[in-house]
Amino acid sequence: MVRQRDGVLALATMTRNIALREAPPPLNALNGKSIVLVGLMGAGKTSIGRRLAAQLGLPFRDADAEIELAAGCTIPEIFSRYGEPAFRDGERRVIARLLAGEPMVLAYGGGAFMDASTRAATRREAVSVWLRCPGPTLVKRVAGRDNRPLLADSDREETLRRLTEIRNPVYAEADVIVDCGDEAPDLTTGQVLDALTAWTPPRRLSVVLSQSSYDVVIGDGLLARAGALLASVLPQKRAVVVTDRAVAALHLDTLMAGLAETGFAATSVVIPGGEAGKNLETWQTIVSALLEARVERRTAVIALGGGVVGDLAGFAAATVLRGLPFVQIPTTLLSQVDSSVGGKTGVNTKFGKNLVGAFYQPRMVLADTGVLATLPPRELRAGYAEIVKAGMIGDAGFFEWCEQYGAAVCGGDREAQAEAIKRACAFKAGVVGDDEREEKPNDGRALLNLGHTFGHALEADYDYDGGLLHGEGVAVGLGLAFKLSARLGHCSREDAERVVAHVASVGMAADLRMLNRRFSASALVGHMRRDKKVRDGALHFVLVRGIGQAFTSSDVPAEAVVDLLRDEGCGV
Repeated sequence: MVRQRDGVLALATMTRNIALREAPPPLNALNGKSIVLVGLMGAGKTSIGRRLAAQLGLPFRDADAEIELAAGCTIPEIFSRYGEPAFRDGERRVIARLLAGEPMVLAYGGGAFMDASTRAATRREAVSVWLRCPGPTLVKRVAGRDNRPLLADSDREETLRRLTEIRNPVYAEADVIVDCGDEAPDLTTGQVLDALTAWTPPRRLSVVLSQSSYDVVIGDGLLARAGALLASVLPQKRAVVVTDRAVAALHLDTLMAGLAETGFAATSVVIPGGEAGKNLETWQTIVSALLEARVERRTAVIALGGGVVGDLAGFAAATVLRGLPFVQIPTTLLSQVDSSVGGKTGVNTKFGKNLVGAFYQPRMVLADTGVLATLPPRELRAGYAEIVKAGMIGDAGFFEWCEQYGAAVCGGDREAQAEAIKRACAFKAGVVGDDEREEKPNDGRALLNLGHTFGHALEADYDYDGGLLHGEGVAVGLGLAFKLSARLGHCSREDAERVVAHVASVGMAADLRMLNRRFSASALVGHMRRDKKVRDGALHFVLVRGIGQAFTSSDVPAEAVVDLLRDEGCGV
């Protein structure tokens, strides 16, 4: 029976290998990059690398062999004559040369990936694969070998255990992780091919500012890979995660495991959720927790949650020790396309929304599209308002895309959501990069407030009690902004009707009457006068000359706003 099973396995393996040689997978995600294999000695990097290269029709190089060729002596001799530092320096230079060449399969020595500059070059030029192998297998494979300088005159099992403890958290920064053991090299090669075929690199957008820049990373499963993604941008592998109770129950464990995998020491602060808690008292709670944790200036604050958590955690990061590294991991569609990008942080007061805060940019934004599956439809629709807003401000073609795919975004279509997030974030990144602190009075970042003067007034009228979500207020505000623009002769009535019709088509309230609440025109205007966008006492609005043609105006007559609100059903 054993021989029969072995025969079936061998036949299956042979058939698989023939198929792979005849039709290797396209591996489009590699985009012409090299494949780098990393792992401890004995993981099989060379044997797997040769097979993988043959399957893909790529050249194979072994970094250790290339080092010996360049040095004219063996690695043990290099260690003996010059020491490990000299070897590592040569290793770094040889690998840099190889990565700069044509695509190949490259096997690193066990310590090569530990070098920060080599990891950085690998991220730029290659796709890295960690062959994660259990200790007993490694001990068995290196037994009897005399070409491992780190094992010379030492207990091999203890040395490998120590190296595993030190190196595995760094190996975990690799793009792809493949678990392997005592199986035949051909089977492990197949596993690597499968993993590379299934791997999809996350989308990246760069927010380029006058004195800094950071990436917005968009993709599925980013929480579980957070440590690998953040290790290169944070100065210390120590972090405090700020989240709310609802998000903690759903996603905190996944994030903490993803951080721990790469050696991050992370703790968490859990706060109540909701806009009502976005105040100075909650900010003080977070600040106290950070100070009690004895954070250092290199300790990161990670915001895991929606816009409320991001604004609170960001404001705390901006103020504790005069500034801690900050990361946004938004978990709502709204925060993924709006509040997490741009660096605005702050809290609400009894005088209005976001009147106390700071501009404080994150080191990175991780937008995990997988978490959107846990959102109720209402939250998805609220986030969509900020997506479609981008098209209304400056991209008529994107608005047309939204008219075609908006229902799919709100309905949970993952591909449509990913594309919408990418487009909306790209638009906002361009605007923020041109006007980081909203200093251009007539264009730039101020245009992102389309619909917000009305929307913030509506939120204030609800006392931020959750009865009206931010995105829901913005959705109504977009329609009102277009209607006001039409009344003032800036755009056609048809454009306003088109906007209102689209907002309604995805299931959101498109005008004040649909909110089923009695509003006072004078009260709403009073809220607007306390908005932070008021200048010299004048109401400040973002208006439009048409879809995709927004502009700012500070000379809108208050009576025109009151008349519009009353015609929309508001009382005096």
